[in-house]
Amino acid sequence: MPFTRTVLDVAADHPARPAVVGSDERLTYAELVTDSARLFAAVSGLHAEQVSPPEPVPETHGIPITAVSLTSALHTARIIAGLGLHRAASATIDPRWPLAHQVRVITTTGIGVVVSDSAELAEALAAAGWTGTVIPLDRLRERETRSHPTERPGVRDGAEAFLLLFSSGTTDNPKAFLKTRRQYRDNYAVSSAHLEPCPGVATLAPGPMSYSLTLYALIECLASGGSCHVADRFDAIDAGRRVAAESITRVVAVPAVVQGLTDAARRDPERFTGLELVVTGGANLSARIREGFAAALPAARLISYYGAAEIGFIGDSRAGDGTLISIYEGITVSIRDDAGAEVPAGEVGTVWVHAAACSDGYVGATSTARLVGPDGFATVADQGRMVDGRLSLSGRAGDIVVTGGHKVSLPEVERAFETVEGLGEVCAVGVPSAQLGTVVALVIEGGAPPKAQLLAHARAHLAPQFVPGRWYSVPQLPRTVGGKIRRGETTELVQAAGTGVTRL
Repeated sequence: MPFTRTVLDVAADHPARPAVVGSDERLTYAELVTDSARLFAAVSGLHAEQVSPPEPVPETHGIPITAVSLTSALHTARIIAGLGLHRAASATIDPRWPLAHQVRVITTTGIGVVVSDSAELAEALAAAGWTGTVIPLDRLRERETRSHPTERPGVRDGAEAFLLLFSSGTTDNPKAFLKTRRQYRDNYAVSSAHLEPCPGVATLAPGPMSYSLTLYALIECLASGGSCHVADRFDAIDAGRRVAAESITRVVAVPAVVQGLTDAARRDPERFTGLELVVTGGANLSARIREGFAAALPAARLISYYGAAEIGFIGDSRAGDGTLISIYEGITVSIRDDAGAEVPAGEVGTVWVHAAACSDGYVGATSTARLVGPDGFATVADQGRMVDGRLSLSGRAGDIVVTGGHKVSLPEVERAFETVEGLGEVCAVGVPSAQLGTVVALVIEGGAPPKAQLLAHARAHLAPQFVPGRWYSVPQLPRTVGGKIRRGETTELVQAAGTGVTRL
């Protein structure tokens, strides 16, 4: 069912049901519908007032693009959900991205209005010759109160542009891609069959709306007639309070939150007794995290899904160490070599996926990279292999190294050390070797047990070619704004013997 149809039906039948809930502010379904009409009138006025408006990329077919770059998850959610009930294309831009990245995606995609409180961003856009409008949140809200809506929300055509998303804010060239309403409906058909967004269910989705996982959780909740509880960031104490006070039974969050929930439940188990399900993106949660979660939250289930924002949901893992992913019905996976030929079962290759929810391709103004091949299969360059009919991920293309003629998955090396007591975060990298061409090195954040202990553990848990040949420690591993370890920068750090790098 279309997202807008559900929102309108719930607003009519259950007007007081919470739609979007923050820590100290909320909108019911009835309020969301009313608010959306004023919001759309205000934003449409901003676009119409421009003397020389930016031209949106052709993929939107003339629909102007409005972007939100706010630290407030509630108001970002309110704006995205509200505009989603009308003929509008929306985008979320992480205000923590490097300023140059923000300017680039705004100017190259033809975004016309940006809701942002950053004077620095406004100045940089003006200096770049951008002719759109930056409006702070308080001024937008003032315009909303004065607006005179002329259009009510309504169900839109499936081919219409819905959301403009970005593959990354941490590389030099973030790639934009468009999601149509039909593609989101197809994605919802998959997630609703497996990840249990249900009518009336209260879901906590903490974190910035610029994360595709959090943004989709918002749309998914509203498409199901549920309530989406948002937070600017994950706070364990606040999460426990809200789970108990708001009868939240479902959490959708990035993998790092799972450990935070586990720790919070150990400290105050009574607050989490009503929690039934935690859904996280990224299929490979460590065995240590899964075991800790099961012990602290015995009544809750953990689903770790695998997907890509460009492609949609692909499969999930629910038991064991989570390394084997069951593919969802209706999704087809093909493992191929660099020439495009399928590799034998058990061999590592590039993961190609056929899914109805897949975007048509990257926006041409931001990238020439290919997303979809001539046969309709798509790839984001993830590497993996099929094992007994299930998918085992090996990382991205840069996560595979060849050493001594063997392909080695660096994430698999890292997973082998998850059970070592007293060991901090680790990052496996490939570094040059005169004998092997490339040798696997393990880079450890902070202190570490003796090298002899680590080496013995590696030999007991890894194939010989996977055992690190070099060992380093660093005070802190390079990370993205979202907290993910940057493998490329880690490699450069150890190769340059940068500040604080110690060879063990």
